Amino acid sequence: MPGNLRVLIIGAGVGGLALAQGLHRAGVEVTVCERDLSPLGRLRGYRLRLDPNGLDALDRLLPAPLSRAVWDASSTPSRTSYLNGTPPEEPVERDVSINRRTLREILLHGLDGVVEFGRECTGYRLDDAVTATFADGSTASADVLVAADGANSVIRRQYLPHARVMDTGVRIMYGRFPLTRDTAGLIPDEWFGIYRGLFGPDHQHIGIAPVHPRRPAPLPGLTDTGDYVMCLLAARTELLPYSDVELRAATGLELRDMTVSLARKWNPKAGELLALADPETLFPVFLRTSVPIEPWPTTPVTLLGDAIHAMSPAVGVGANTALRDAELLAAKLTETDLLPALRDYETAMISYGFDAVRTSAKFGALRMGQPPLTQA
Repeated sequence: MPGNLRVLIIGAGVGGLALAQGLHRAGVEVTVCERDLSPLGRLRGYRLRLDPNGLDALDRLLPAPLSRAVWDASSTPSRTSYLNGTPPEEPVERDVSINRRTLREILLHGLDGVVEFGRECTGYRLDDAVTATFADGSTASADVLVAADGANSVIRRQYLPHARVMDTGVRIMYGRFPLTRDTAGLIPDEWFGIYRGLFGPDHQHIGIAPVHPRRPAPLPGLTDTGDYVMCLLAARTELLPYSDVELRAATGLELRDMTVSLARKWNPKAGELLALADPETLFPVFLRTSVPIEPWPTTPVTLLGDAIHAMSPAVGVGANTALRDAELLAAKLTETDLLPALRDYETAMISYGFDAVRTSAKFGALRMGQPPLTQA
């Protein structure tokens, strides 16, 4: 099947690009269509946690040099090693963080001619082949259409109109500040690591995560993002002085002042760290989660990642689950019988994907006041 199979992926996020890498490496004809005009795209965050599932999936999907680049660009920060200028010890477990932009640049490496930017998908039609339609009036046809276009997936809305994404009522303000010897000295030892979560009244949550890659640019052309500390504050809407409309319109300085004011009431030390954030780096995220649904009849249209199982970041497994999807789907698409292969993929993905949604929702309730999942 790889010799003549055509796969069209909508969305050039982590999951879509990882799948494209695996298929391209296996000799499958693959095209990725992304609505962003360039790889820089929209701001989605400053770091991702990669656990053993995610790292193992990347090892199997990517050529060895790219897999190694992911590891070299990842971070297992240690305050002692940072201040002493020595490399951090190899982690006991494969649990690291990586800059989102860096990971995307690595995943784009070698996909020239495969990824097409400025292609905004508006839907699809299914007949002898699957044909995606685009905002500019163009179309693209393939044997398999993969929705990797995130929680707002246009493919999911058409294909599975009963699949819901619910608002949790939690808002997260993300920012970052430079990691230097001076700022590292302000971070308590016990807060310096992969990620430190601090828990306050009314389910308020502060996160501190230094990012210090082993090698800043392990591949030619990668952006040196520098050393920095990702910081966040999560709170329910009723605790915020802004409505959602006002939150979207707020300046970075207004967002920073708000987060610092909230944090100082219950953790002054963390509030001082949040005050270091560059206002230009502040942005809000309106936390949503998918609602698990039952399996659906298999067709040549399928989904991966947030397009089907968006989840709370409470346990940091969203990207890793998308990478697990990509690995499994890439393997299945090299099998002989297309629909049985897709059915096997969806059966497994629906099970572990929605298990991750439920686990994330459970800990999201404990750590950020996320409400219970509703019924589909």
